[in-house]
Amino acid sequence: MKYKLTVLLLVIVSSFLRAQTNTSEHLMFKGVPIDGTLNQYVLKMKQSGFAAVSSENGLALLKGDFAGFKDCYIGVSTLKEKDLVHKIAVLFPSSETWSSLSGNYFTLKELLTEKYGKPTDVIEKFDNYTPNDDGGKMSSVKLDMCKYYTTWKIDKGDIQLSIVQKDYKCSVSLLYIDKLNSDIIRSKAKDDL
Repeated sequence: MKYKLTVLLLVIVSSFLRAQTNTSEHLMFKGVPIDGTLNQYVLKMKQSGFAAVSSENGLALLKGDFAGFKDCYIGVSTLKEKDLVHKIAVLFPSSETWSSLSGNYFTLKELLTEKYGKPTDVIEKFDNYTPNDDGGKMSSVKLDMCKYYTTWKIDKGDIQLSIVQKDYKCSVSLLYIDKLNSDIIRSKAKDDL
């Protein structure tokens, strides 16, 4: 009987502790609340398997595997004067074809919808006209004539998935914006005005 009471007590305590660690007021990225100083957050990301690439002016760049994709770049952003993490950006590896690029986008959109529910905002279109073939669609992306993004507004912040291009390299981007820390940074900016 004493053994059973001890086991029951351990189960209750471990359930309580697990519940305590999952009740963060902050948006989570890779199981870690988007909170703390830049150095603290980078350390947590290193412990999650990312490698630090650089850090300066309130922005840290890391590299690693994320959501089944290899060699993603992760940007961790703070307001330099406040040193409070509030945004995480993921840049997935670039794609050379529309079928690969859109396939990555729609796969991630499906996974995010399963996790966060129906998106709040979706725009998926080409400017002026829709090209008929893969090459035409990639040209439109490279010329910034393609608007593909999906946004989830949840209680703890916003998540935005998009197709982006920089220097004619086309990728999928995922942005996490923590509501609580963004509000703190916004309040600080208003105090400066």
